[in-house]
Amino acid sequence: MSWMFFRDLLTGVNKYSTGIGRIWLAVVFIFRLLVYIVAAEHVWKDEQKEFECNVKQPGCENVCFDHFFPISQVRLWALQLIMVSTPSLLVVLHVAYREGREKRHRKKLYVSPGMMDGGLWYTYLISLIVKTGFEIGFLVLFYKLYNGFSVPYLMKCALKPCPNTVDCFISKPTEKTIFILFLVITSCLSIVLNFIELSFLVLKCLIMCCLQKYSKRLQSSACECHDLRYVECGVIAAPPLLQNCRSDLAIGASQRDETKPLF
Repeated sequence: MSWMFFRDLLTGVNKYSTGIGRIWLAVVFIFRLLVYIVAAEHVWKDEQKEFECNVKQPGCENVCFDHFFPISQVRLWALQLIMVSTPSLLVVLHVAYREGREKRHRKKLYVSPGMMDGGLWYTYLISLIVKTGFEIGFLVLFYKLYNGFSVPYLMKCALKPCPNTVDCFISKPTEKTIFILFLVITSCLSIVLNFIELSFLVLKCLIMCCLQKYSKRLQSSACECHDLRYVECGVIAAPPLLQNCRSDLAIGASQRDETKPLF
């Protein structure tokens, strides 16, 4: 994992995130990435060397270790961080696409390339759904691969080339269990934040659509009332063209009356 890559990625996404999205970024950066780099790597540093079985049969320990840990827990944690952070690149790439379009056309095409509207809104929504799917998928994968979220003290192995059922011991099981539970809690917190942000964006969009429809109805009803007022009120409230025609008719009639003989 590259520290600079994740730092640049999180910094770039932070510009276009909502308030809830910034909280999610803080959780990923502080409680997951930093914990992984500072502590978790050292806890799982020599896990295979410290995995011991009560038999000296060649190959027995390797087979049992591969059976109980098909993929290292800390490497799966690292893969989860990478996969969860990658969908945020969609937002950064979409904003870069908008900025590129404005440079090519040499004019202002958007109010702001990073404003959450139009296609960028859908891109952000898709990134949230993908991130939530990865979080849930990795939690299920953790549970299925290791039969739960705790690391046992003792494992019994009866695979070949072990001569019989042997007892195998894992190093620092309590410490590893604590870190795995911490991983699960932060993953659940990230899922909750993603659901809240997703609900917030959808609800905000629905409210804006309802307000736009309501304002259009008000405008149409106001126009209908305005037209009816012209028809019902006669000369006083008639349109200007109709008022001019009626005033010309009235002037012509008065001139004809003046030209009549007195007798």
